Amino acid sequence: MAFSKRRRAAALKKVLDGLSKGIPLAVICREEGMPCDDTVRAWADADQEIARAIARARELGFDAIAMDALAIIDEEPEHVITTIGEDRTERRIDSASVKRAKNRFEARLKLLAKWDPKRYGELIKHGNADGSNFDLASEVEAARRRVSGGA
Repeated sequence: MAFSKRRRAAALKKVLDGLSKGIPLAVICREEGMPCDDTVRAWADADQEIARAIARARELGFDAIAMDALAIIDEEPEHVITTIGEDRTERRIDSASVKRAKNRFEARLKLLAKWDPKRYGELIKHGNADGSNFDLASEVEAARRRVSGGA
């Protein structure tokens, strides 16, 4: 389906709005009258302004997903009321509700870590116990000198 400039602009607006809310591009593009996700990617490849706008919308969307994860974990878990005998009831937290919330929270965090590792991934520092960096190149060179007899 060919898109006129006006339809393309309207479609891009919907794409940017959806991405900024954390909705995946493929889901946005399933709507009636929307281009397929490959078309949107082609538009971004051909136009740096569109590519920057999509990248910024994705960043905002990742932040929206992170806020959603916080809301999930802050949500009060569901309670179950159990009747014990005729006049006694017990109110307790539903463990299935807690597990579901935990899974929803962790899934969002794992996706964020994959999609935006610089902001949401775990920082892995390589270095010595004292915090100094390990200089692999100089160590390899020193080992070569030792092996060749030029210690």
